[in-house]
Amino acid sequence: MNDWERVIGQLFMVGMPGPHLDEATDHLIREGHVGGIILFSRNIEDPLQLAALCRDLQAAASESQDPPLFLAVDQEGGRVARLKEPFRSFPGNAAVGMDEEPVKKAIEFATVTSREMGMVGLNMNLAPVVDVQRGEIEKHLAGRSFGEDPEVVAFLGRTVVKHLQKNGIMAVAKHFPGLGRADVDPHFHLPKINIGLEELERVNFPPFAAAIEEGVCGIMTSHAIYPALDPEKPATLSPMVLTKVLRERMGFRGLTITDDLEMGAIAEDWSVAEGALTSFQAGADILLICKDQSHVRESLDLMRQSLSKGTVSRERLAQSLERIRRIKASFLGHRQDISLAGVREYFKRSA
Repeated sequence: MNDWERVIGQLFMVGMPGPHLDEATDHLIREGHVGGIILFSRNIEDPLQLAALCRDLQAAASESQDPPLFLAVDQEGGRVARLKEPFRSFPGNAAVGMDEEPVKKAIEFATVTSREMGMVGLNMNLAPVVDVQRGEIEKHLAGRSFGEDPEVVAFLGRTVVKHLQKNGIMAVAKHFPGLGRADVDPHFHLPKINIGLEELERVNFPPFAAAIEEGVCGIMTSHAIYPALDPEKPATLSPMVLTKVLRERMGFRGLTITDDLEMGAIAEDWSVAEGALTSFQAGADILLICKDQSHVRESLDLMRQSLSKGTVSRERLAQSLERIRRIKASFLGHRQDISLAGVREYFKRSA
């Protein structure tokens, strides 16, 4: 494996099956050189177990002489919260938006969440959701939007971004360019969001623009077609959305992260590996595959074949690798070792 084929693994953030580092995941880190791991409820038992898992994952990357891993969770508050008690629970974005002191609540959520995530070794929160609610929201987004006013969503979103990142946790605003008018769940089907460019610019874009202005590390793409931007491809696979709009027009310099490429919205019409390759060619930096590691291996193989054939250019790969390197250096270059004693004391766990 040459150097280019080795570093292509940095583009992938992958799921793992259980609460401890298993042989297959260890192999993906050491031999596949993947750049990140996303953790779900199946991987998390309690703070001490989670801290030990994060320590073991980073050790595997370090021993294979790779950069530190992105270790991510979806910790939005409300019903999308992977960290359960004794981690602090929060009611979610809709409750924040309706609170008498929404900014205070947003700061409290971001400050406490970043402290507890950092303590156990997590370093990236796939939050905040900055989709603007438009009337009755599709049920998979219920409770996850700050509200219907783009200015309010923008301000609360950037507040969460600011206070996560100033406390060492990378924030990821989602789901670009906005799922507020989705009428089906992209976990199962591909939504088509028929809104004009004027509404996109007036309603959907401002919260993402505010997050970009705040220096958000990542923006997650949506698996939905926006005919006003690209009538054929969902945003995750669209060069028009990811490169022309997000990069060139909006000036985003951080990481573009796909939503899970195993979702029905992508997998119904493309294989996961084809989706990964197409999304990368469209401008994505981090390719998210949350469950089936055979899909990760197939995607890695296809990306390496495409690189050797020249259908993926080294110049394009270098752009994403440089963004990943820069953000890892900024947030993970001075990591403190995980203290199991500190975790035990904070959460009042017995030995």
